[in-house]
Amino acid sequence: GEGGRATIKGRIWVENYNTLGAYPGGAYTLNGEYAGADEDVYIIYGDDASYGNKVKSGPDGIFEFKYLRKGKYKIYVYSKDNTLQSKSGDVSIVKEVEITGKKQTKEVEQITIYN
Repeated sequence: GEGGRATIKGRIWVENYNTLGAYPGGAYTLNGEYAGADEDVYIIYGDDASYGNKVKSGPDGIFEFKYLRKGKYKIYVYSKDNTLQSKSGDVSIVKEVEITGKKQTKEVEQITIYN
């Protein structure tokens, strides 16, 4: 949890699609791709059931969680479901991260979400 000196950072990328036919297997066309500005990014500490903190990504899609201790974390962001399997239409994209050093900065691979 918080109180340490380690950092997790990463970047959100958005792929924006148009749906041609609202049915499973329908065709999609990519409208554009861009940095995911102002997206909510959540962090779960260890095995907690819900998130412990939330930040917004900056204009370039970059987010950062600071003051972390050694341990395991999950970072997640909500995305539109491009498989059409989710009843709500949204899914969470989850990345697992482990901090092993007191002053470590761990970079999460780019998180691509669909809009």
